[in-house]
Amino acid sequence: MRIDGRCHCGAISYEAEVEPETTGICHCTDCQALTGTAFRVTVKAPAEHFVLRGKPTIYMKTAESGRKRAHAFCPTCGSPIYAAAPENPSAYGLRIGLIRQRKELQPRKAIWCASALPWSTDLDSLDLESHERQP
Repeated sequence: MRIDGRCHCGAISYEAEVEPETTGICHCTDCQALTGTAFRVTVKAPAEHFVLRGKPTIYMKTAESGRKRAHAFCPTCGSPIYAAAPENPSAYGLRIGLIRQRKELQPRKAIWCASALPWSTDLDSLDLESHERQP
């Protein structure tokens, strides 16, 4: 599926071909801390179909296993863009909130569920409100 996205301020943008069936939710504590919320939703984009415009800042995260991941974010607005292998990545984990076609990318799996916040896997009991964007 062809997609395009951009950070909140527009300094970073991209186009990619993604694999919708790879859209997933991660509940690990690193994803909670790196997003500042309960979980992260990503979709996989093969490197050969990912075109980035702008220069993100890279934060290199080292897992307990010693494995490193490059986390890219906008240096101006702080929007998280992707995570990938530090060198010669074969794919990018794009952050779904920046993708214009995000409504079409329904998560198909959830991982690290043992770390999930108890309320984050059952949102059916919430009171839902709809707000329109202010001009």
